[in-house]
Amino acid sequence: MRPAEEIDVSDRSLPPFHEKIETRGLKASFGSNMVLKGIDLRIPENKITAVMGPSGCGKTTFVRCLNRLHELTPGATVEGEALLDGKDIYDKSVDPVDIRRRVGMVFQKPNPFPTMSIFSNVVAGLTLNGVRGKEVLERTAERSLRAAYLWDEVKDKLGNSGASLSGGQQQRLCIARALAVEPDVLLMDEPCSALDPTATAKIEELMTMLKHDYTIIIVTHNMQQASRVADYTGFFYLGKLVEFDETARLFENPREELTERYITGKFG
Repeated sequence: MRPAEEIDVSDRSLPPFHEKIETRGLKASFGSNMVLKGIDLRIPENKITAVMGPSGCGKTTFVRCLNRLHELTPGATVEGEALLDGKDIYDKSVDPVDIRRRVGMVFQKPNPFPTMSIFSNVVAGLTLNGVRGKEVLERTAERSLRAAYLWDEVKDKLGNSGASLSGGQQQRLCIARALAVEPDVLLMDEPCSALDPTATAKIEELMTMLKHDYTIIIVTHNMQQASRVADYTGFFYLGKLVEFDETARLFENPREELTERYITGKFG
């Protein structure tokens, strides 16, 4: 078995696609600890791409680099390029606040603002940026809640606290909040790990619907989830991208022994 450092994924044969995001030699560190060791990856537009691998392999750091959240951690550094629609998001001319609007993030644990209403949670990104028009906010709230398949469940209690919702509803509320600012890309870091199977199924159905309008990248430990919802999957190990392929092909016929050992439960 070849170590991850010796694996080259640059020659993988994939069907043609238009990439929304591309990373070139992306490295990320916390102080002297290098977490990502040169990631070259093209992520297709309007598809779901899963990033999987064992704990500590760099999955979450990778997606946090895609909307410049990584650099907010003291001592964190990034090298290489991360291109969004062909432009490096780390170029000095790029406003990181704009990148974080265009590349939304949904976290592992639902995090609605507990002191705010359902309505205020959804439009928080707009109000923080100075939007005050009642009609605009109401229209955005309804559109976003409908997109998150939550409108029918909350339309009569928009003034209630966001924290009053169930765990699955709270996660869909957080998705609606991310959609309200009209991003191009939606990053989802283990979005179902705190949810029961019923709520997980709703989130997975939602992701499948949303990919028609958004590019979605999901971090997951759950290989069954990746196989159910992702069009493409990348397997990370020790800060390296070991293999990237169409999901069905990666699970059914992995090219690397390390990938096969992971998906058959030999480690991880």
